[in-house]
Amino acid sequence: MNKVTKIAIDVREAVRPKRTGKGWYAFQMVKHLLEMNKGNPDVSYILYTDQPFADFEKYSNTQMKFFQPSALRWHMRVLQDVKKERPDIYFAPSSFIVPALAPKWLKVVITVHDLVAWLFPMRHNMKATFIERLTLPYALKRGAYITTVSENTKKDLVQIFKTDEKKITVIPCAASTAFRPFPPQEMQKFRKEKNLPDKYILAVGTLEPRKNMKTLIKCMSQIPAEVSLYIIGGKGWQYEEIFDQVKKEGLANRVKFLGYVDEKELPLYYNAAACFVFPSLYEGFGIPPLEAMQCGCPVVCSNTSSLPEVVGDGVLLINPLSVNDMSGAIQSILSGESLTRSLREKGLIQAGKFSWENSAKSLNEMFLRLVMKS
Repeated sequence: MNKVTKIAIDVREAVRPKRTGKGWYAFQMVKHLLEMNKGNPDVSYILYTDQPFADFEKYSNTQMKFFQPSALRWHMRVLQDVKKERPDIYFAPSSFIVPALAPKWLKVVITVHDLVAWLFPMRHNMKATFIERLTLPYALKRGAYITTVSENTKKDLVQIFKTDEKKITVIPCAASTAFRPFPPQEMQKFRKEKNLPDKYILAVGTLEPRKNMKTLIKCMSQIPAEVSLYIIGGKGWQYEEIFDQVKKEGLANRVKFLGYVDEKELPLYYNAAACFVFPSLYEGFGIPPLEAMQCGCPVVCSNTSSLPEVVGDGVLLINPLSVNDMSGAIQSILSGESLTRSLREKGLIQAGKFSWENSAKSLNEMFLRLVMKS
């Protein structure tokens, strides 16, 4: 009789009702892992969470364990349960606390999305920076197996921590299949329903310094007055400065903050936009440009960190600190039909190189290799 491989996963970010990048990564990877091994008697999952989630509870080989959210206590409860359950693997897609404290016998797999806490600590949430800087070194020291979402994050990890690159597996993110070109009649209905202008620029990202929305807002003074900027994303770290910039530029009538948008509507906003701009200063991967490209929306994107490797030649790359560079790229898309058409075609091809299914397969294969080492 075959031994059942038991895999424990921290799914807290995956089950959040308002997911950001790490949350979407966790959700998509876990969903595809569970689907891939659905009904497989040789694999079972323990999903540690702080709130119920029906999407994962339906799988017969999956057990969800719920502990009340209470800062460090949640992690202590999980560690206690891990010692009782003795899983073959503990996968941490978004947190290093349990991996840093885990017993030596446990095979831990962590995902390092980025090293912003080291590279841009002043542009990152103070609490998150403190926790990551405290726990990641311990997780690496105790021998956690590492995945990164890009070659750039792998490079950062090697440079900052002198990690042996042979111990790092790059497993990229992707855009969900929900992001696709929509038919004209559906878009007409959506435009009318949301009272959208003929042309608008779209930006997606948490309102925080690293996303560099202030520079994008400055650009709007150089863009024709009939073109608006729609920004989708929740309030993050130092978001007040972004609102202040709008007032300073006198653009209250042209810059619209939509907050967090339902995942069913987000693809429609991409489809309706004349252009998508991603001005971020640093990204471990950067899913929004892929989402826009997969919807056939022309993209202007920063030339920093991991972004060039993700977007390839399917976008206009710009210096995110240059207002003229950014506004010039936006203007060229707004006024150039042939360029817009070319970017749409190239963007769809580039986005097609990534899929959550393939990434989950790579992660599943990594788990199997680790179990076979036992």
